[in-house]
Amino acid sequence: MHSAHGTVAKWMTVTAVVAAVAIAVVGCSASTPTASAKPKTGGEIVVGITTDVVTLDPWKATQFQDVYDVLPNIYGTLTEFDKNLAVVPGLAKSWDVSKDGLTVTLHLRTGVKFQSGAPFTSADVVSSLTKIMDPTTVAVARTTLANVTKVAAQGDNTVVLTLSSPDASLLAGLASINTAILSTADTEASILTAPDGTGPYKFQSRVAGQSLTLTDNSSYWRSKPTLASVQFRVIPAVQSIVSAMQAGNIQIASIDDPVVAKTAKASGLAVASTPQLAYHALQLNATKSDLSNVDVRLAIQCAVDRKAVLDTAALGAGTITGPITAPAYKSDPNDQPCPTQNIAKAKSYLAKAGKSGGITIDTIVSTGEYSTSVDEAQAVKSQLAKAGITLNLEVLDSNAYIARWLAGDFDAALALNGGSPDPNTMYGRYFTSTGNLNKVAGYSSATLDQLFVQGRSTTNAADRKAIYKKISEQLTDNAAWVWLFSSYEYTLTTKSVAGFTPMANDSLQFLRDTTVSK
Repeated sequence: MHSAHGTVAKWMTVTAVVAAVAIAVVGCSASTPTASAKPKTGGEIVVGITTDVVTLDPWKATQFQDVYDVLPNIYGTLTEFDKNLAVVPGLAKSWDVSKDGLTVTLHLRTGVKFQSGAPFTSADVVSSLTKIMDPTTVAVARTTLANVTKVAAQGDNTVVLTLSSPDASLLAGLASINTAILSTADTEASILTAPDGTGPYKFQSRVAGQSLTLTDNSSYWRSKPTLASVQFRVIPAVQSIVSAMQAGNIQIASIDDPVVAKTAKASGLAVASTPQLAYHALQLNATKSDLSNVDVRLAIQCAVDRKAVLDTAALGAGTITGPITAPAYKSDPNDQPCPTQNIAKAKSYLAKAGKSGGITIDTIVSTGEYSTSVDEAQAVKSQLAKAGITLNLEVLDSNAYIARWLAGDFDAALALNGGSPDPNTMYGRYFTSTGNLNKVAGYSSATLDQLFVQGRSTTNAADRKAIYKKISEQLTDNAAWVWLFSSYEYTLTTKSVAGFTPMANDSLQFLRDTTVSK
């Protein structure tokens, strides 16, 4: 484990458990084959993506390709995840945790510069974390810092976080791109057109709807990145991305369509498959009409055949999941009222809710962000119809979907959400009454609020696991959402590419170590 000083051992023990199990998950994935020609630094790599970037603001990004593909290559975070999803130092080279767990002292790297040339100091950390914590910023990761009551600098290279209670999830939360550190000189408006991070690549240009180009950050604190430039090229159809790779116009892409992945492999492209922490779910907004009744939500849960959805939408390439996909805290997918489809039980729940005549639910679906969305929606729609539940599907482009999703402007939504090695980072912002994405979740309770507080403040790994098991049970027993499955991500590369490491959280952060030989 990377060095982090003081009495951080308890927190690091929790992280070590997460990492140990995560290694088993990631170990199932194939590594990217060695390039046929000798790798060299420099040159350009073109990355195929299916949707345009929604925002360059890391504090507000929620779209997968923003959060995991583009932004990690521009911005830096205080901690990071390594290839096995263990928490390791980032812009903070080490940290100390007080004996009572209420003070975290971050020791910052020296000599780091923002891409604008401005030096990175404690003032930037204080400014960034304070703004993320401010509700008026509407930052996605505000709940991640819920236990932090004060952020203070001690000189240029030290930051002290004062906590209201110990927080075993904090170090993992600081590794999220949603807690990226910005310069004190940056404004919300400036970073949308001129993002200024400490990451391996810096923003060069963008053509809306077509491409976004980054160039190497020669002052990157690790070492100069191996590529001279990275271009993210928007091609909505994944099969068209494969065709572009075959033509030599694109060198790497991360896709989730198993059919296209097989086609790509047959055509001679290298394909690495990596099981993901992300999960597919039918989100039910319990603040809306019929869905406010728990029996209606349970009826929906019982009417869904998750295995059939997986088989239909993703050719069975994945695993049925419960709420928590974090390896050390993983939910038992069978631990819910209807482990398998039970139409009779679904109808009985509807009758109990006084809805024997059936119900209709408006459901939003995204196109472009992930390939199986519409197929999943159609499969779920067909299954629910058997119980007298009608889904009215509204298919939206990615931008429109995200706007509606963030506003909680839906009765139900088919969604692909990112997972995390730590379950508090994964769900604290959703299912607590003060969570900044609770409007999206549509569900919270006093019991869940209490359990999440316990989960954050408990440092013993076994005790945390027991708490998150209770959280998982609360979510499934009340059918907050219907969790469907976790799938694989397929990293496609041409033979010219070497050195790229796929990750279980779908991040392309290791483009910093990737080479392309001509």
